[in-house]
Amino acid sequence: MLPESIIRYCHYQPRCHQEVRNKLFELGYSKEDVENYISELIGNDLLNEERYARAIARGKFRIKKWGRIKIIQQLRQNRISEYCIKKGLSEIDANEYFDTAKRLAQKRVEEKKLNNKEIKNNIYKYLIQKGYEPNIIIEIINDIINKEVN
Repeated sequence: MLPESIIRYCHYQPRCHQEVRNKLFELGYSKEDVENYISELIGNDLLNEERYARAIARGKFRIKKWGRIKIIQQLRQNRISEYCIKKGLSEIDANEYFDTAKRLAQKRVEEKKLNNKEIKNNIYKYLIQKGYEPNIIIEIINDIINKEVN
């Protein structure tokens, strides 16, 4: 029989196995009990890492404007499988992803009042820190600089 507190914990938001495992240990359960509860939660579809990966990818991208690299790091930190990470990243539309990165860069240029020389370093560092891929960042920087010149 599953503890009510863990059922509520899993219903509140999607959780990964590691979060639930940590919570059960925090509540004082033995390793054997923890593994049995994890199995039962998976069997009852209260614990699903693919659902968790999809929710994290959507949320971190749409709310925090994180790039794929940072999202992958977050998921790996929670010991999510590569399969589930790929499924999670499939939630991010490629066009929306590029447009978001471009909006972040343009906003940064306007806020910091950057000139062309400052744009390259500042935008590159900023978008790398947000988790965007270097090839996308370079394309965005070139677009911004070409727009400034014309």
